[in-house]
This record gives sequence, C-alpha cells and structure tokens, in this order.
Amino acid sequence: MRPMNLKERAKQLKTDIPAVFIAIRKKETPALAKITAGVTVAYALSPIDLIPDFIPVLGYLDDLIVLPALVALTVKLIP
Repeated sequence: MRPMNLKERAKQLKTDIPAVFIAIRKKETPALAKITAGVTVAYALSPIDLIPDFIPVLGYLDDLIVLPALVALTVKLIP
C-alpha cells in the first residue's frame, strides 16, 4: 500500500469526520470508540489548544496534527 499524499488525506478526513459523528449515536459502537470520538469532538470545538494559536506556526501546527490523529484513532476503534 502506498502512502497517501496531502490531498488524499484531506479527502479521507472529509469522509471520516461524519463517520465519527455517526459512531457516537450508534448503540453498536464500543465504549472506547465513543469516548475517543467525544474527546475528538470536544478538542475540535474547544477554544483551548495544546499550543495556543497566537504562537506563530506551532499554534496551528498542533491543530493540523492532533485533530487528524484523533480522527484516525477514532475511526480505527470503530468496528
């Protein structure tokens, strides 16, 4: 399997985010996946970041790395 480029990852993220929202509502979703999905949604909507956005480059870099990583982890936990 070849590595995905940035454009392919962005398209995959567009389909994964709705899957996370749907997974939260389904009874069949395991508890760990629901918890991870909740953390992902809370982090995405929270005004508090690991690295504040006013720090040049690093402030936005955590959003570009942490959020997709949380979405990918959540999707892996969904059966």
